[in-house]
Amino acid sequence: MSETIQLDFAAKNKSIFSRNVPRLPGKASSSPRKEMIAASAHRNTPATSFDDFQESVSDAWDLGDDEFCIISDVKISKKMAQSTAASVINRHRTQSADQAIQNHQIPSITKNANRSFPGHPHPFLESAQSRKMNEDLQSGKMEKFNSVLNSANSTMKELEECSWHGIPPPVRAITWRLLSGYIPINLDKRASTLKRKREEYWNLVEQYYETRHEETHQDTFRQIHIDIPRMSPLIALFQQSIVQEMFERILYIWAMRHPASGYVQGINDLVTPFFVVFLQEVIPSDSDLDTHDVSKLSEEDRNSIEADSFWCLSKLLDGIQDNYTFAQPGIQNRVRQLKELIERVDVELHQHLVRHEVDYLQFSFRWMNNLLMRELPLLCTVRLWDTCLAQPHGFADFHLYTCAAFLLKWRNPLLRQTDFQGLMMMLQNLPTQSWSDEEIGEIVAEAYQLHYMFSNAPNHLQSSASKP
Repeated sequence: MSETIQLDFAAKNKSIFSRNVPRLPGKASSSPRKEMIAASAHRNTPATSFDDFQESVSDAWDLGDDEFCIISDVKISKKMAQSTAASVINRHRTQSADQAIQNHQIPSITKNANRSFPGHPHPFLESAQSRKMNEDLQSGKMEKFNSVLNSANSTMKELEECSWHGIPPPVRAITWRLLSGYIPINLDKRASTLKRKREEYWNLVEQYYETRHEETHQDTFRQIHIDIPRMSPLIALFQQSIVQEMFERILYIWAMRHPASGYVQGINDLVTPFFVVFLQEVIPSDSDLDTHDVSKLSEEDRNSIEADSFWCLSKLLDGIQDNYTFAQPGIQNRVRQLKELIERVDVELHQHLVRHEVDYLQFSFRWMNNLLMRELPLLCTVRLWDTCLAQPHGFADFHLYTCAAFLLKWRNPLLRQTDFQGLMMMLQNLPTQSWSDEEIGEIVAEAYQLHYMFSNAPNHLQSSASKP
């Protein structure tokens, strides 16, 4: 197929994806796409090839807390990396200043995040006021959810259909437990199962946690202990010592129970959405999540949050464990599939990346390893996970199409980049800080259509993919 397929719901009457596609559960967002970044500044120097970068001894992808996505054979000169980074940061500062003038204010924590961690958008948590407004707007959803959750005859399919377009915060915790398979849909068995599984987790802690100081397991615990403080460094919630201890126990027990993979950097991020959702369930509705003092919770509540986070993380990773075994074959396979999919649906974008020697592994490894958590604000991740948990094989299968839709979202700004370093700097610093449920709704709607068109036709994809 020679023509480029444009995946744009604003022009869906012109897209092949608007034809012969089943209706999504509910109504997808119809708001037009917004241009997220300006065209790159004119450069007076000629484009530098990927081969030129390999001659350097500095590794541009060594981001300190991102060791899992280092590509060891990709070298970029320090001078060029610093120059390009300075250009990007200055452009972001200018855009932030312009936005501040328009809006009269910028939350200081967000501004600091943009400047200090340009590759890691700050996952800011919603305020109590905005949370309350959101709950009011979803009152109709609440009625439907309450009906499904409190009925003895409800099915998992009904719950998945309700959840696909987002779950209201008041029922998100119980819904996530059900969608994860942590507790049964059967109403009569939920309470007893929850009690038993929480007790089982604390028995595992008693059995395994003391072994963290043994020589055999010291390296595992040390890596976990190093990684935990690096998570969301600008959010006070995750810098509380009691919270970090909870995360250490969760990750260490998981590693002990899964020796085939053990702990791998990136898994620590995947605890965060579960922890936030289960914390939100037990704190007052007018509390701010990002500053809430977890030490003031009752021991019973803290223990429940920790146990539930562990079991839901375990259920999630059970479906994608080949992402974290030796050589991470699951991720490598999905990166290859992403490349083939983009080549199929947007030849122009694919050839643009290939022409400038951008390897898909260099930017999408992190997307697969961290399930896009490093690319999105935390609340957007939570909203995205509503859909992934409601989608059969959501993290093992649907996530691939989510990544494809996410990449296609930036096609026009990417096509305006004229060299390797410009493309890579953009792909590692995508400006999603101001994203909300609306943008996530657009992404998952397009991912759904891609999934419908291609998930059952892998050979169709492969046969059309040239091998540059």
